[in-house]
Amino acid sequence: MSHDTTHLPPPLDLSRWRKLPARLMVVGGILCAIGAALSYQRNDLHEFGFSWLLAFMFYYSLALGALFLVMVHHLTDAGWSVGIRRFCEHLATLLFPWLAILFLPIGLLGPKIYQWMTLDSATNNLVAAKLPVFTTAGFWAASALFFGIWWLLSSQLSRWSLKQDETGAADCTRKLRFYSGWGIVAYALTLTYSGVLWMNATSYQWFSCIYGVYFFSDCAWIGLATVYVIAAVLVRQRIIAPVMKRNYFYFLGVLLLGFTLFSAYTEFAQYFVVWNANMPEETFWYLIRERGNWWGLSLVLIFGHFFIPFFVLLPEKVKMNFKVIIPVCLWIGLMHALDLGFNIFPALHPYGYHFKWVWLPIGCLMFMGGLLAKVFLKKFNAHPPYPQRDPRLLEAMGVSQNTVRDLTEANAGGAR
Repeated sequence: MSHDTTHLPPPLDLSRWRKLPARLMVVGGILCAIGAALSYQRNDLHEFGFSWLLAFMFYYSLALGALFLVMVHHLTDAGWSVGIRRFCEHLATLLFPWLAILFLPIGLLGPKIYQWMTLDSATNNLVAAKLPVFTTAGFWAASALFFGIWWLLSSQLSRWSLKQDETGAADCTRKLRFYSGWGIVAYALTLTYSGVLWMNATSYQWFSCIYGVYFFSDCAWIGLATVYVIAAVLVRQRIIAPVMKRNYFYFLGVLLLGFTLFSAYTEFAQYFVVWNANMPEETFWYLIRERGNWWGLSLVLIFGHFFIPFFVLLPEKVKMNFKVIIPVCLWIGLMHALDLGFNIFPALHPYGYHFKWVWLPIGCLMFMGGLLAKVFLKKFNAHPPYPQRDPRLLEAMGVSQNTVRDLTEANAGGAR
């Protein structure tokens, strides 16, 4: 790839892919409907509830990763990330209302997913210690608060970004930095508590002080992998090529490598602290994951979640090689889904996963993926593909401010 778009490979023919989101929705919806009926008949919707939770957490973590990248862009005033900013904003706005709507089945099926909802706090000290959040009303109230904060953050960041396109006023930039400033703190808190309340709480007896950091690292990891793939396709199509240079993909690759390390570190640190303390109320979580095929999955995650992407991403030139990195990004998506399953499903299947149900979470992932992709593409096509008046736009294009000033003065004519 070169700075000159004429040196790019020819654009891809994406006409065959236009109907893919709708097809994913249809096929996934059929699988979800069949799965819900079978799950209702065989295990009172427990299997469907856990499968829906896994799919929701996958796309929820992706949207949170995109929101993080938007706020970091404004806080660091970076130039290279101008090209990815707009579609990251669109990904972040999926948090509300779309992911909020997709969350409703989780709340409605809460007693099937979260054992603590069926227990009496008067006779269970572990539930009583987490009151008032560990009540049905507390669960809904906390969830509503999370989505309210994400709606405010994502909508305002998108609103002022689009207004900046129209006016180019400095006030737009100040507003974007203001919302990112307090938003990054609110983001850390809501991400941590939502990860604990929605995913960690499937095993309500277990707790981990590093769980929020672990969940954040995975959100950023899957977010970066998704952003890399989208950016590569948009550059190939000449849509964001003017603002997305070759070395910018190197920066994305470095961040992807960094969060591969960070994610592995947080998961190992959690395991090391729990195992070293050797307290039964903590170690049981890992003992369950040493039974049956959970042990095999844990080995897959050790090598697939860390070693494979780490060694592939390590060389400098590879980070800008689409033929290598795009398959790695897709692999990261698979490992992230397996990691979520490793966190969620042992609460339902403590002695090993029943592979006869594997099509159900796949169906949920397909349905949600098709729906959210359709919404994302509609948003993307409705607005300019990259910020038109970002203060760092010329820097992103590789144009020097001095060059622009010299040309302006030369075109003005006359003696100075």
